[in-house]
Amino acid sequence: MWKKLSTLVLATTMLSGLLAGCSGSNSQQGDEPKSSPQSSSAPAGKTTVQFWHSLGGKNGEYINAAISRFNESQSKIEVVGTFQGSYDETVTKLQQAVAAKTGPDVTMLERAYVQMFADSDVLEDMTPFLKKSSMSVDDFTPGLMGHSTFNKKLVSLPLNRSTPILHVNKTMLDEKGLAIPKTWEELKNVANALVIKENGEFKRYGYSMPYDTWYPIAMISQAKGKFFNDANNSIGFNNGEGVKTFKFLKDLQATGALYYPPAQDSGNIVNQMFTSGKIGMMFQSTGVIGSLKDSAKFEYVTAYLPMDQVYATPTGGANVALMSGSKNKDAAWEFIRWMMTDPKGGLQFVLDSGYLPFTKKMAESQQMKDLWAKEPNRKVAYDQLQYAVDTNKHVAWTQVMQEFFKAIQAIMYDNKNIESTLDTFKKETERILKQ
Repeated sequence: MWKKLSTLVLATTMLSGLLAGCSGSNSQQGDEPKSSPQSSSAPAGKTTVQFWHSLGGKNGEYINAAISRFNESQSKIEVVGTFQGSYDETVTKLQQAVAAKTGPDVTMLERAYVQMFADSDVLEDMTPFLKKSSMSVDDFTPGLMGHSTFNKKLVSLPLNRSTPILHVNKTMLDEKGLAIPKTWEELKNVANALVIKENGEFKRYGYSMPYDTWYPIAMISQAKGKFFNDANNSIGFNNGEGVKTFKFLKDLQATGALYYPPAQDSGNIVNQMFTSGKIGMMFQSTGVIGSLKDSAKFEYVTAYLPMDQVYATPTGGANVALMSGSKNKDAAWEFIRWMMTDPKGGLQFVLDSGYLPFTKKMAESQQMKDLWAKEPNRKVAYDQLQYAVDTNKHVAWTQVMQEFFKAIQAIMYDNKNIESTLDTFKKETERILKQ
């Protein structure tokens, strides 16, 4: 176990600077102002449950409010929520705590890290707890369960989950008589039609996306490719769907139809370009809907990511896990169960934050239906979950992702040859997977 977790934390540490601001790995949470931790000890007679999370700013306030509601709902358990920084920082601290046997009872884990901890046998199988609570995996949103079961154990459940979607300045498209694109070909045509170039300088681009692995993975999946092959010993796209994806992006980049932003603060850059009318469309997380709605001075709508061969989207965000080293598993599970089932728990947190409803009952609740009727942009992401894919599942994902970032940089920033760059990425991936 120690060797596996040591490898994990090394990879995470190497990635921490690289991933800042990324949506797919979602380390952006740690860039928000830190939320205040709750009291570290419970009143006499109560069982203390330590819960580590990665939500700062407004989302930190929302998760702390949910914790407070739980504590007020009963008299036997006191949950102490502690912000541990970004997803990557939380993973590092969790690895250290596991080694020192000082870990929390419950932790938030970015969904791509779950498999690594599951492989190290430090996450509790929640199946017996689920059964005792008369619950089933069928209660949860199917498109969000791809990172929950490993080695035939249910080691995590969805919590704060998101997905990329297409954000559209419909006013801009309407002015040109353009329809919202549903395919790559339509995306290319609409994005090119929106370009404004004056005196050799682009005044307006067609669309954009943050610097991230999320969006190329989405497009590779739409071209019917897989990130890892079925044998899990190499990548599953390379000179087929991978070349097609990056050639599409480079062709659009050359005409101004695509603005590919600097790596640093790319999410905020494309958001500001969108709200200021410098781009007409963007691939971006569902998590920005609230801020865009408040800032946009035009008709703002959302849509599915355009398809190539098929519709497909990865998911992002984090799950919740029960640590096998916890001495208070029953109490810890009671908190998790409450978050999953009580309307004042996860449902209210989802309504407050804008994350996806992670149980079927949440999605079917009157509160959610009322919200979707008022804000239809938020329902698009949930509907798109029927096309969710998890092609980046592998215990070595963090190390492979570092190499994929290098490939994206080489192609999108340095104009390196797509085929040879992906060949290099394939060789590095195979080297990592053999370790």
